[in-house]
Amino acid sequence: MILSLHHPSFTVDNLERSVAFYRDLLGLSLEGVWERDEDYSQGVTGIPGARLKVAYFTLSNASFELVEYTGGKGVKIDTSTNNTGSAHVCFIAGDFDGLIDRLKKAGTVFAGEVRTIPAGGNKGKKIVYVEDPDGNTLEIIASRPS
Repeated sequence: MILSLHHPSFTVDNLERSVAFYRDLLGLSLEGVWERDEDYSQGVTGIPGARLKVAYFTLSNASFELVEYTGGKGVKIDTSTNNTGSAHVCFIAGDFDGLIDRLKKAGTVFAGEVRTIPAGGNKGKKIVYVEDPDGNTLEIIASRPS
């Protein structure tokens, strides 16, 4: 039985900042943060001296991953042209208006205004696109039509 069809992963510049965004503002459950050893990290990235720090989140039957790449001795690796994550991730919000208010108060960047979906399976539901602290696009849809 398939439990989840999608496991998004985003590359981030500052794992602690991004963890706070996803945990505190979006309410995802943080399962843990791990630093991978150099052999594993180098095998995944192909970058000598690379180190991966990974935060895993869960929500319902899905998981979400944030990855920070560092070089030897904590040196940052430029991953700005090599984001290993998805183009965007969609979240369904039970308290859409409350979430949008929290995001606005936190200074989150919105890519357009909240609008209502005109047709299809999500007809009548509110939708908006926002950016996480690393510029990754998040699509937020209300769980119910307004």
